[in-house]
Amino acid sequence: MIEAAKIWNEPNNKSHWDPNLDPEWDLFARMTILAGQAIRAENSTITRVLGGMSPIDPSFVRRLEERGVLEEVDVVAVHGFPLDWNLWQIHEWPNKIDEIRAVTTKPIWVTEAGVSSFGAEEVQAWGVKRTAELLIGKVPRIHWYSLYDLPSHWEATTRHKEAEGSSYYRHFHMGLLRADGTPKPAVEAFAPYAGQMGICQWFHYEDHRLDEAVAWLKRLGVRHLRTGLSWADSFRPNALDWFDRQMEALADFEVTVTFCFTPEHRGVEPHHTSPPQVAEEFAEFCAAMIRRYGTTRTAGEAASMAAVG
Repeated sequence: MIEAAKIWNEPNNKSHWDPNLDPEWDLFARMTILAGQAIRAENSTITRVLGGMSPIDPSFVRRLEERGVLEEVDVVAVHGFPLDWNLWQIHEWPNKIDEIRAVTTKPIWVTEAGVSSFGAEEVQAWGVKRTAELLIGKVPRIHWYSLYDLPSHWEATTRHKEAEGSSYYRHFHMGLLRADGTPKPAVEAFAPYAGQMGICQWFHYEDHRLDEAVAWLKRLGVRHLRTGLSWADSFRPNALDWFDRQMEALADFEVTVTFCFTPEHRGVEPHHTSPPQVAEEFAEFCAAMIRRYGTTRTAGEAASMAAVG
């Protein structure tokens, strides 16, 4: 079921990794190396993806390369939201890819690209089309973020929540579908590109949207899906039952699964952004998930998939 394993999410963003606890990313580097080695030992055909940078930062890639991280991943991933959060314009997407290409020979995937409908749904629809024009053919894998808007009664995964002002509330308007499942104009804009652009959709623990999401993804003709299996959620009651249900529902897609979120009781501090107390425990979680859900490919198929999508 899993074609690629992504190690963490946005590690250079304080909403996902605490720089006060790990200011030089030394702990992150060690954790990622161990996870990459564990994934490779469990299934050598799984493509290992370095958690998508946000912001896109060549110096971060160099920092991790100096610590040996790039030896244990096969792909470097980036995230970009130029109409919502980034300090660059949408037409600069190719330049941002080239900045990373200048510091690594690894294939580059865009595992989150998105435009919110916070200001206007028509802007989002235009953003889908323009993003596709700029990125298709530039990188081997693109995942649009996301299929669904975040329900208003849920929390977005950010550091400062409502104190961020409109930046926070944009997180609730990233979907091609509204939170109630009705389509926005962006659905029609996305449909022609569904075979070349995948979707990133996070599913929460026992997410009520799972079956409807699968139906929409198939209706659109999506082949590649990025989602997550939360290390923190693995400690919930009946977690494996939920993981099994989620991954079985997604069996018809080429799935990139992201392993992230530190359990509070296993962090240096009790927060999902904390480095783990014992990095080997995260690596063991990654290996267990690959063992349970990984897809076996030939070495040639795996290399081709990483390079050309």
